[in-house]
Amino acid sequence: MDEIAAGLVRAVELILALDPTVVEITARSLAIAVTSTAIATILVVPLGGLIHFHNFKGKRAVVNLIQTLYSLPTVTVGLVVFLLLARSGPLGSYGLLFTPGGMVIGQTILIAPIMTGLTIAALSGVGPAVRDTAVSLGASKFQAIFTIMREARAAMLAAILLGFGRALSEVGVAMMIGGNIRGYTRVLTTAIALETSRGDIEFSMALGIILVSISLIVNLLVNRVQGNWWA
Repeated sequence: MDEIAAGLVRAVELILALDPTVVEITARSLAIAVTSTAIATILVVPLGGLIHFHNFKGKRAVVNLIQTLYSLPTVTVGLVVFLLLARSGPLGSYGLLFTPGGMVIGQTILIAPIMTGLTIAALSGVGPAVRDTAVSLGASKFQAIFTIMREARAAMLAAILLGFGRALSEVGVAMMIGGNIRGYTRVLTTAIALETSRGDIEFSMALGIILVSISLIVNLLVNRVQGNWWA
């Protein structure tokens, strides 16, 4: 117990002193997670809207598939992206393996199903009365869709925040695609795993505290947004 307490104290000291390595790893983790989330948002929010607002054969199966991919193991995504980015893969000529760019691709693929499914759920949560009211007031099809998306904006923002949290906390893609290269692709989760195996518990705890703190902030934002923060 004394060792844990001493490690916790040292970890806090590293954070308060803004240890350069701690700051560097944290900044890189945030940059990669934010970039992945931004790209996923641009791609999947319109996709979620397209699926929700259009009826087509097999729609239920598509939604079920998306929901199934919520629990897709990160190592599976890492393996698929690794094969795509490897030298012999279809994207190998771009040299993205073991780079932050490759990690962004992997994390984007990982969080895309979650954000797509939650976007569809957010839009489904808007009652038909909203659309009917908009149409009765003379709104066009696109104006009605915009009205529904505006009503669902809080839930859709929550989906984006949850996607960011997932990207920040994953380890499989970061390890397999990034390679955990010091000063280049090392992020919070991979650094924690590495330093723990080396026995540097204080440093690992410092990074763990930062990761948990960021996750807590994201969770608080999600709860506040879902509590009609923008109402």
